[in-house]
Amino acid sequence: MRQMFSFGLTLLFALMAGLAHGTGTFNYVSGGIGVAEQERLEAHEDVYNLKLVFTLVEGNYVADVRVLVKDGAGNTVIEDIAGGPFFMAKLAPGRYNVTATYEGKTVTRDVTVSDKRLRTEYLRWSSNPETDLAVSRWTER
Repeated sequence: MRQMFSFGLTLLFALMAGLAHGTGTFNYVSGGIGVAEQERLEAHEDVYNLKLVFTLVEGNYVADVRVLVKDGAGNTVIEDIAGGPFFMAKLAPGRYNVTATYEGKTVTRDVTVSDKRLRTEYLRWSSNPETDLAVSRWTER
């Protein structure tokens, strides 16, 4: 009972923060900026069957990614801007085309999801040397 109450509170806070969304039978959530928000999302991964993680090739998380999910028939089932590096959706079992666009660069994946387990896809983009600070710059003296 306590876990159900905790889940309900977390979902309520997510809805109030504008993180959880639904389009018909497809529910999704995005975020993950900060450790606390990441932990809240990860605690409820079992609700979803697709998880997208957005990073630069070097591993840095990115946000403000345009996400477009189409079903096998080409119908758009989700279209949104991810508010953080994690995007999770509960989809009907089947094949989907996922398109994610970050700073004008698009990555596309075909994925198959089931009710049995969470499918995780990592979508990566090359860094922009003019705007992205390389980690090695911090360690060089």
